[in-house]
Amino acid sequence: MLLDDERAYRAVAARDARFDGCFILAVRTTRIYCRPSCPAVTPKRRNAEFYPTAAAAQSAGYRACRRCLPDAVPGSPEWNLRADLAARAVRLISDGLVEREGVPGLAARLGYSERHLTRVLTAELGAGPLALARAHRAHSARLLIETTDLSFADIAFAAGFASVRQFNDTIRAVFAATPSAMRARRVPAGNAGRITLRLPYRPPFDAEGLLAYFRSTAIAGVEHVTEDAYARSLRLPHGAATVLLEPADGHVACTLRLSDLRDLGSAVNRVRRLLDLDADPVAVDDFLAGDPVLRPRVLSRPGIRVPGSVDGAETLLRALGHTAPGEPLEHPDGPVTHLYPRPAAIDSPVARALADGALRVDVGRDADELHAELSAFPGIGPDVASYVVMRVLGAPDIPLTSEDPAWRPWRSYAAMHLRRTA
Repeated sequence: MLLDDERAYRAVAARDARFDGCFILAVRTTRIYCRPSCPAVTPKRRNAEFYPTAAAAQSAGYRACRRCLPDAVPGSPEWNLRADLAARAVRLISDGLVEREGVPGLAARLGYSERHLTRVLTAELGAGPLALARAHRAHSARLLIETTDLSFADIAFAAGFASVRQFNDTIRAVFAATPSAMRARRVPAGNAGRITLRLPYRPPFDAEGLLAYFRSTAIAGVEHVTEDAYARSLRLPHGAATVLLEPADGHVACTLRLSDLRDLGSAVNRVRRLLDLDADPVAVDDFLAGDPVLRPRVLSRPGIRVPGSVDGAETLLRALGHTAPGEPLEHPDGPVTHLYPRPAAIDSPVARALADGALRVDVGRDADELHAELSAFPGIGPDVASYVVMRVLGAPDIPLTSEDPAWRPWRSYAAMHLRRTA
């Protein structure tokens, strides 16, 4: 958790939305947990508890507030600031790895035993990997219940539950409501075969800068950028997808077309990372504006974001100049007609290493280890390695320029300001 209990309570009393997603408020008298900015009456200090994650609050027997929807907030920027085992595990759990490979697969990916991983996560986050994955499944299920006409059996399967009974029990335990009652509150459904979501962010948000960046690097067929929207194809664990992202006031409208609904949680997580939606722009801007070189840039473009990645292998190969579209989509979506090619379809030593697993670039990697591994690989070098680590891991302090080291710990954002000006 980013704050001690007393500072956390002051943030709750002020209903400060900047801390939404950074910690959870739980109220002992009602047994409900909320986001810090919940509009409900602030509980007395003696009745307030604070947890680092929703999973920890759920494990302690608290239910989600139906008024403030504490899971529908930006995530904690801590997971990009930190590069330790807990942060790497959270990133992989959010990408749905436990649903696909179980806790043994998560532990193997991170290089630790299941027992040690569970011990670290419980100590750091108040919940083990199964509880964290359960919270992730509950969030995915809520999105499907409230935004689609799918049957509850299909939703249970798509969200990663082992059975409809497990799905029903989890929804009741987490949201204190039945799936039917939650569906009665749903938003109007979008076009057939599409899921439309609102992805919140912490303002300010330099959407224009992100769109300009994507426009400058777009691959025709794989991506399409207009003045106010960005669309692209996605290669997800269970199939292909397309996404349309349209920045709006306080959120980004996200329209997904998935070939397999089990990929919903993974798709949302990757898109959030692509747009750096979990950043704390106020902290970044306040710090960088203290430098006379950057101050005019920060004031003119507040809320700048570091573009992330939806696929580590793709980001690395594109950085090395492989910019041709790959196989065509089975169902093209307007100007988005192709996926980026698989590494096995590209003839280069790096692509071959990615294809056979000798080189792995994903959100579960340690930043320093990945940088060293990439830098030592023939044909990559330290500059490309820094760029890839910054984008794939969301690392906020990558020195992409030789400028003043006083910009730590936000050198990635400083580099984006310099690039944007150029």
